[in-house]
Formats: sequence, C-alpha cells, structure tokens
Amino acid sequence: MARLQLNTLEKTYGNGFRAVHGINLDVAEGEFMVLVGPSGCAKSTTLRMIAGLEEVSGGEVRIGERIVNDLPPGKRGIAMVFQNYALYPHMKVRTNLSFGLFLQGVPKAERQKAVEEVAKILEIEPLLDRLPKQLSGGQAQRVALGRALIKKPEVFLFDEPLSNLDAKLRASMRVRITDLHRRLRAEGKPATVVYVTHDQTEAMTMGDRICVMQGGHIMQVATPKDLYNRPANLFVAGFIGSPEMNLIDGRIEGTRFVVGAQAIDLNADLMARLPVLPKQAVLGVRPQHLRLSDRGLAARITNVEFMGHEVYLHADLDGVAVTAVASAAEYDALDRSDDRICLSPDPDWLHIFDRESGLNLSLRQTD
Repeated sequence: MARLQLNTLEKTYGNGFRAVHGINLDVAEGEFMVLVGPSGCAKSTTLRMIAGLEEVSGGEVRIGERIVNDLPPGKRGIAMVFQNYALYPHMKVRTNLSFGLFLQGVPKAERQKAVEEVAKILEIEPLLDRLPKQLSGGQAQRVALGRALIKKPEVFLFDEPLSNLDAKLRASMRVRITDLHRRLRAEGKPATVVYVTHDQTEAMTMGDRICVMQGGHIMQVATPKDLYNRPANLFVAGFIGSPEMNLIDGRIEGTRFVVGAQAIDLNADLMARLPVLPKQAVLGVRPQHLRLSDRGLAARITNVEFMGHEVYLHADLDGVAVTAVASAAEYDALDRSDDRICLSPDPDWLHIFDRESGLNLSLRQTD
C-alpha cells in the first residue's frame, strides 16, 4: 500500500469550465479516506484523475514516491470498484476474479491460490462457479470488490459502489467493507482507500477521515467526529448531520444572540473564543442539542416525524424553521392542547458563523 497525495490538483475542460480548483489532499498509507459532497461537487472527477481516467489540467497526483500524471491507469498501481460492478457477463466468478492476474501473466497455480484466498476473505466460495447473472446485487458487489482486492494494488478507488443496492443491503455492505479494511490493517496488510459517495451516512460510518467537497473546492478534511462537532463553515455544518444543523440568522448583542423578538444567552467560554463579533451572524445548533424545556425559546410545532425511539419536531421560531430531536417519551409527555413548545439550546454546543465568510468563528482560537 502507498501514501496518496494530491498537490494543487486542477481540472479545466475545453470550454473553459474549471471543475477542480487546485485542491490539496494527503491520504496516509492504509487510511480510509471518503470524498463526500452533493452532486456536481467534482468528487468523482477527482477520483477519475487519480485513476488516470481523466486528464489532469494542473498540479500532480503522487502515489507513493511516483508522480503518476502521465501514466495510464494500468501502470498506476490502483484498482477501482465501480457503481455498476462491471463484471464480465460470460465469465464465471472465479474467472472474473482471476482475469486481471491472467493478463499480467501470473501462473495458473498462483491465480487459483489468490482466488481461493480472496473468496474466503469475502465469503464468496459458494459463488465461484456462478455467472454474474446468477448473483444478487450484494453478491455481485462482493465479487467486484474481490477483483480489486486480488490485484494487491497500492490504492483502492471506490466510485459510489453501493448506490445500486437497497437500503438494507447498503448497510450490510458498509459493514463488510469497513470490516475488511480493519482486518487487513490488523494483519499488517493495510489498504489505502479513496471512497466517493454522496451519502453522508456512508461517509460518517466508513471513513477514518472525510473530505467534504463543494464546487470543486475542499471545504474541510477531518474525522467524522470532528466534522460533526466542529464544522469549519456553514456548508459543512448544513451538509453533515441528519437531521441537519439548525442555522439561525440573527445578531449578537452583548452576550446574547438575538433572533426575532427572542434571545439566547451565550456562555463566557463561547464569547471568549470569538475573535471578532460579526455584523451578520448565524447561530448553529444541532437538533439533538435543542431540547424541550419548561422555559426557553417559544416556538410552534409545524410537523412531527415519528422515528421509533426518537421524534423529530419541526417548528417555527419567529419565522425561522428549526428542528429538535426529542425522545418518544418526552414527546408523549407533552401537553397536546396546542402546538406551542419551548426549546432550550445546550449552551456548550452552540456555534457562531460569520454570515459573510461562512467561517465558524467559534473554532478560531482552538483549531
């Protein structure tokens, strides 16, 4: 396995459209890095430049000690798993797995041994003599994963590999892939992985670190926990988390954040972390940190989503739409005579963003 580095990587098309804006990313050897962002953010374009399927307009792609910009995909030491599996329909599973080794001139006995090892790791031994049309979606994806694994590449590239699976199977495959990555690391054979997805659940549950992209720029690179608790800007704050973070426009007056006719007290720790007081401020608070209370911010319930042990309460706070997460027991204990509630934000989990720059000012002195 190898370290992967993107240094001021750019992509500009013939019509002048600049898709990737000089990004820098360092993926450590054996790291599971996830590229996540909305459609059109250039995450797949970035992956294709790493793979050699898209020409680099500027900067460099470095795998290990080599700059691979001008190398064809087959010479880069990468293996790629696609969304559509891309299995050879006329070949049985064992041949699909070993075909790449056959093209490399690997002796038959070595190919057979490699197939047996990979099949055991992925628990697909009973499938070896089936054709792709005889496989379920999850089975086909495991075969595609095995075909990449058998090459023992320096870097694994995944391009939305679970998008075609149903929700239950996606959850199962997430666990299989991350479990495989941890197992290889424990066995001293760490796999360097770059995994592209638009699904933040995949990103948050699979990645050692996550690279959040938007408009061809990197917005933040951090662990899942840091992305959730310490978003660097408004985009990351609104993109990461389900339900998404409440972002409330207002202004700071003294030690209070004022929204409409109501105010939220800001504790001394938060005020001390603010380098400046912005003219236009945005308060960020996650729904899990906005709690039902006997007193607090007055709001009116507009919708309720029952999620089992939790309830998502959508409410109107002086013209601002907010969401709070309550336990089912808390919701059942509510006075249902009207739709009025009081919400109390946890003062230890408030964020202050500059509306103009989008930066999270409350992180400035601690990052």
